[in-house]
Amino acid sequence: MATVGDVARLVSELPEVTEGERHGHQTWFVAGKAFAWVRPFSKADLRRFGDEIPPDGPILAIRVDDLGEKEAVLAANPDAFFTIPHFDGYAAVLVQLRKVSRTALREALTDGWLAVAPAKLRGRLTDGPGDKDIAGV
Repeated sequence: MATVGDVARLVSELPEVTEGERHGHQTWFVAGKAFAWVRPFSKADLRRFGDEIPPDGPILAIRVDDLGEKEAVLAANPDAFFTIPHFDGYAAVLVQLRKVSRTALREALTDGWLAVAPAKLRGRLTDGPGDKDIAGV
Protein backbone atom coordinates (compact mmCIF):
# COMPACT_ATOMS: atom_id res chain seq x y z
CA MET A 1 0.00 0.00 0.00
CA ALA A 2 1.47 3.33 -1.09
CA THR A 3 0.84 6.70 0.50
CA VAL A 4 1.10 10.31 -0.66
CA GLY A 5 4.31 10.43 1.40
CA ASP A 6 5.68 7.57 -0.72
CA VAL A 7 4.81 9.56 -3.84
CA ALA A 8 6.70 12.58 -2.50
CA ARG A 9 9.76 10.42 -1.77
CA LEU A 10 9.71 8.76 -5.18
CA VAL A 11 9.38 12.00 -7.15
CA SER A 12 12.18 13.57 -5.08
CA GLU A 13 14.52 11.11 -6.87
CA LEU A 14 13.69 12.71 -10.23
CA PRO A 15 15.64 15.76 -11.47
CA GLU A 16 14.32 19.26 -10.80
CA VAL A 17 10.95 18.29 -9.35
CA THR A 18 9.15 20.95 -7.38
CA GLU A 19 6.15 20.46 -5.15
CA GLY A 20 3.28 22.87 -4.88
CA GLU A 21 -0.47 23.16 -4.99
CA ARG A 22 -2.86 23.32 -7.89
CA HIS A 23 -6.57 23.67 -7.30
CA GLY A 24 -5.82 23.23 -3.60
CA HIS A 25 -4.20 19.81 -4.01
CA GLN A 26 -0.63 18.62 -3.66
CA THR A 27 1.01 18.64 -7.11
CA TRP A 28 4.46 17.78 -8.46
CA PHE A 29 5.97 19.72 -11.35
CA VAL A 30 8.99 19.60 -13.63
CA ALA A 31 9.89 22.75 -15.57
CA GLY A 32 6.60 24.30 -14.42
CA LYS A 33 4.46 21.46 -15.81
CA ALA A 34 2.40 19.20 -13.56
CA PHE A 35 3.03 15.49 -13.96
CA ALA A 36 1.40 14.08 -10.80
CA TRP A 37 -1.19 15.40 -8.39
CA VAL A 38 -3.51 14.28 -5.63
CA ARG A 39 -6.94 14.02 -7.27
CA PRO A 40 -9.89 13.49 -4.95
CA PHE A 41 -13.25 12.96 -6.61
CA SER A 42 -15.49 15.97 -7.13
CA LYS A 43 -19.21 15.83 -6.42
CA ALA A 44 -19.79 15.49 -10.17
CA ASP A 45 -17.33 12.57 -10.34
CA LEU A 46 -19.13 10.84 -7.48
CA ARG A 47 -22.52 11.32 -9.18
CA ARG A 48 -21.14 9.68 -12.35
CA PHE A 49 -20.29 6.55 -10.36
CA GLY A 50 -24.03 6.13 -9.72
CA ASP A 51 -24.64 2.95 -7.74
CA GLU A 52 -21.04 1.78 -8.27
CA ILE A 53 -18.75 2.27 -5.28
CA PRO A 54 -15.92 4.64 -6.25
CA PRO A 55 -12.32 3.58 -5.59
CA ASP A 56 -11.34 4.67 -2.11
CA GLY A 57 -8.56 7.20 -1.67
CA PRO A 58 -6.09 8.54 -1.74
CA ILE A 59 -6.19 8.89 -5.51
CA LEU A 60 -3.30 10.21 -7.58
CA ALA A 61 -3.41 11.47 -11.18
CA ILE A 62 -0.32 10.93 -13.31
CA ARG A 63 0.36 12.21 -16.81
CA VAL A 64 1.19 9.75 -19.58
CA ASP A 65 2.83 10.41 -22.93
CA ASP A 66 -0.30 9.97 -25.05
CA LEU A 67 -3.67 8.23 -25.21
CA GLY A 68 -2.08 5.03 -26.52
CA GLU A 69 0.15 4.83 -23.47
CA LYS A 70 -2.86 5.58 -21.29
CA GLU A 71 -4.67 2.52 -22.67
CA ALA A 72 -1.55 0.37 -22.19
CA VAL A 73 -1.13 1.48 -18.56
CA LEU A 74 -4.80 0.85 -17.81
CA ALA A 75 -4.65 -2.62 -19.38
CA ALA A 76 -1.41 -3.58 -17.62
CA ASN A 77 -2.62 -2.94 -14.07
CA PRO A 78 -6.43 -2.60 -13.95
CA ASP A 79 -6.61 -3.19 -10.18
CA ALA A 80 -4.72 0.00 -9.35
CA PHE A 81 -4.91 2.21 -12.46
CA PHE A 82 -8.19 3.55 -13.80
CA THR A 83 -9.85 6.52 -15.44
CA ILE A 84 -13.09 8.46 -15.13
CA PRO A 85 -15.20 10.33 -17.69
CA HIS A 86 -13.61 13.65 -16.67
CA PHE A 87 -10.28 12.28 -18.02
CA ASP A 88 -11.69 11.10 -21.38
CA GLY A 89 -9.38 12.31 -24.14
CA TYR A 90 -6.77 13.49 -21.63
CA ALA A 91 -3.34 11.82 -21.38
CA ALA A 92 -3.41 10.94 -17.68
CA VAL A 93 -4.41 8.01 -15.50
CA LEU A 94 -5.70 7.75 -11.96
CA VAL A 95 -4.03 5.54 -9.38
CA GLN A 96 -5.61 4.05 -6.30
CA LEU A 97 -2.61 4.28 -3.98
CA ARG A 98 -3.92 1.56 -1.67
CA LYS A 99 -3.75 -0.97 -4.51
CA VAL A 100 -0.64 -0.01 -6.49
CA SER A 101 2.70 -1.74 -6.05
CA ARG A 102 5.73 0.40 -5.30
CA THR A 103 7.33 -0.74 -8.58
CA ALA A 104 4.28 0.18 -10.69
CA LEU A 105 3.98 3.53 -8.90
CA ARG A 106 7.67 4.33 -9.44
CA GLU A 107 7.40 3.45 -13.14
CA ALA A 108 4.24 5.50 -13.62
CA LEU A 109 5.72 8.54 -11.86
CA THR A 110 8.91 8.30 -13.91
CA ASP A 111 6.91 7.97 -17.13
CA GLY A 112 4.75 10.94 -16.09
CA TRP A 113 7.89 12.98 -15.46
CA LEU A 114 9.27 11.94 -18.86
CA ALA A 115 5.98 12.91 -20.55
CA VAL A 116 6.33 16.57 -19.57
CA ALA A 117 10.04 17.17 -18.87
CA PRO A 118 12.08 19.17 -21.40
CA ALA A 119 14.48 17.13 -23.55
CA LYS A 120 17.54 18.46 -21.70
CA LEU A 121 16.20 17.01 -18.45
CA ARG A 122 14.93 13.76 -19.98
CA GLY A 123 18.49 13.10 -21.12
CA ARG A 124 19.57 12.99 -17.48
CA LEU A 125 17.49 9.83 -16.98
CA THR A 126 17.73 8.03 -20.29
CA ASP A 127 20.57 6.31 -22.10
CA GLY A 128 19.31 7.39 -25.50
CA PRO A 129 16.37 8.99 -27.30
CA GLY A 130 13.11 7.30 -26.43
CA ASP A 131 14.75 4.93 -23.90
CA LYS A 132 12.64 4.78 -20.77
CA ASP A 133 14.86 2.25 -18.96
CA ILE A 134 15.87 4.26 -15.95
CA ALA A 135 18.50 2.73 -13.74
CA GLY A 136 18.02 3.35 -10.06
CA VAL A 137 14.69 5.17 -10.35
